[in-house]
Amino acid sequence: MNRLTEQEALQLLRSRDLLAVGARAHAMRERLVPGSRATFIVDRNINYTNVCVSGCRFCAFHCAPGAEEAYILSQEEIHEKIRETVDLGGTAIMMQGGLHPELGVAYFEDLFRSIKERFEITIHSLSAPEIVHIAKVDGLDTAEVLRRLKAAGLDSLPGGGAEILVDRVRAQVAPGKAGTKAWLGVMREAHRQGIPGTATMMFGSVESLEDRVAHLRAIRDLQDETGGFRAFIPWSFQPGHTALEGSTEQATGVDYLTTLAVSRLYLDNVPHIQASWVTQGLKMGQVALRFGADDLGSTMIEENVVAATGVRTRANRADLVHAIREAGFTPAQRRTDYSVVEVFG
Repeated sequence: MNRLTEQEALQLLRSRDLLAVGARAHAMRERLVPGSRATFIVDRNINYTNVCVSGCRFCAFHCAPGAEEAYILSQEEIHEKIRETVDLGGTAIMMQGGLHPELGVAYFEDLFRSIKERFEITIHSLSAPEIVHIAKVDGLDTAEVLRRLKAAGLDSLPGGGAEILVDRVRAQVAPGKAGTKAWLGVMREAHRQGIPGTATMMFGSVESLEDRVAHLRAIRDLQDETGGFRAFIPWSFQPGHTALEGSTEQATGVDYLTTLAVSRLYLDNVPHIQASWVTQGLKMGQVALRFGADDLGSTMIEENVVAATGVRTRANRADLVHAIREAGFTPAQRRTDYSVVEVFG
């Protein structure tokens, strides 16, 4: 099968025949992930701090060092959140936070070791920009930071902080955050060290359709090289309470489904595509399962970053099982590595 070219991907993003694009993506999904199962994971997103020096214009969650609302969770608070997650059948935690000017690698080594000593749980944590920032705090290179974190218990890297992997766009929405080369470099090194991960794309801010295709090309090229991405998660920018509110049109449901479908068609080397029900709602998540997605992502026992924009969606395990079944698929709970925990007949 010939690979989708950049020009073909752009034409599909511009297409007005949504159902035809979706049908092609679903056929690709059936080829890459055969069978009737659609999966989800029970995990928790723990934001260990909201202090951030990056100042991303799309973020409503961060605050400046010294602000009244600034916090760093204690180990005891994090352990309690993990205990609650395990009690709810959770198998992983995703810890992400701001770029705190005082948190270096030793903080995370101590934290990860304390978690692994107490819990049998996957640590799927720290975005590429966080790795870059930690390295700067300590004057280390990112390879050394990743080596030390892996030894302390880091299992995989989430794909956060990618936004759009085009530096012209990044300069507008996240000027203080690691650039395209740095993001890809962290992921390349993580994969080289045996730390797999996911990739994301936040679209619908200031980028063009050509920029979205450039982002997909960067992910596909790195995946050709390393094979380290387990899944791709495109999600639409939520402008509420951000510096970009009012300056850009929010992505529509049609835009979301089209972008999701093109992602499935273009990323022929990434095994799984996740539907972003947290930003789009559970009903759209169900539709996405017919537009190339094979996974509904997380139950999101806790989610604070998207919620800060005013978009609040919640679902438990029973909700996701019901949604998947009603969409015509067999629900299955998975782990971070996509191995199955339980199939719900």
